[in-house]
Amino acid sequence: MTDPSTRLLELLSLLQSGRSWPGAELAARLGASPRTLRRDLDRLRELGYPVSSTRGPGGNYQLVAGRAMPPLLLTDDEAVATVVGLRIAALTQMGGAGDAAEGALRKLERVVPTRLRARIQALTSATETTSRATQALDLRTVQLLATAAHMHQDVRFEYTSRSGKHTEPRVEPYRQVLFDRRWYLLGWDRDRTDWRTYRIDRIGELSVPGTTFAPRELPADDPVSFVQDSARFPRGRRGVVRFAAPVSVVSDRLIAEAGSLEAIDATSCRYVTSVESWEWLSVTLATVGVPYTIESPPELNGYSRELADRIARAAGG
Repeated sequence: MTDPSTRLLELLSLLQSGRSWPGAELAARLGASPRTLRRDLDRLRELGYPVSSTRGPGGNYQLVAGRAMPPLLLTDDEAVATVVGLRIAALTQMGGAGDAAEGALRKLERVVPTRLRARIQALTSATETTSRATQALDLRTVQLLATAAHMHQDVRFEYTSRSGKHTEPRVEPYRQVLFDRRWYLLGWDRDRTDWRTYRIDRIGELSVPGTTFAPRELPADDPVSFVQDSARFPRGRRGVVRFAAPVSVVSDRLIAEAGSLEAIDATSCRYVTSVESWEWLSVTLATVGVPYTIESPPELNGYSRELADRIARAAGG
């Protein structure tokens, strides 16, 4: 490899893999002498790429983090994935994040090779994204919560509940989860001494006092599922239904994602779930298409009767 520009780009590509390279191996991969390799490494440093070196036979070299963001070399697949991902990120309702994604996207699209444009166009034209009007997130809030969770720091914030109640919980933050186009925080509420899920777009003034906490064991093996259940269905509104069909039949037809479905015997199963709306659950159960019995609570019975009457009237019954 005799062309200096080609050799320099190949060297940069090797270093951006993240591994530490022995000097002899780098020189062999480039077909260059150790002296030429050292000169190329100095050239990269002049261009803003922070390359560290360690002493030893031939030395070891590695690209490390610096003070500025240097240019990156991407493979074809990485370039396509980055452009498509940025287009989706540009639709986010997180304050500041959409503009940043748009800026990065414009820069990439100007330099994407012609051979990749067809792949990118095919992916984006055949992919639909959904959006709905929700309160835009504050990027600073998301960043502060993420940093506090990583550093095990307590946070305090103003919070508005679903019912409009205002509180100022003291929370140990653990995870941020994107679910159903909304962001949620999983944390330990120090005042209630229990795990809680908070919608991040309902978090107001946020402060990080600087105190730390010892990490607790998470409330479930899968924190994402815990947040999904908590976010979608509030506590204390639990419905129990017995289906006159095997689990295999009901599981294929039940559209509800939350709750547990367990076999009673070979011909019946029980579904237990917590819901925000009894009316919604009444409709969901009816669409399964198999006989069922409501075991609890009375509210679910009432809504189911109202639904049956409404359908009968609509059908002229």
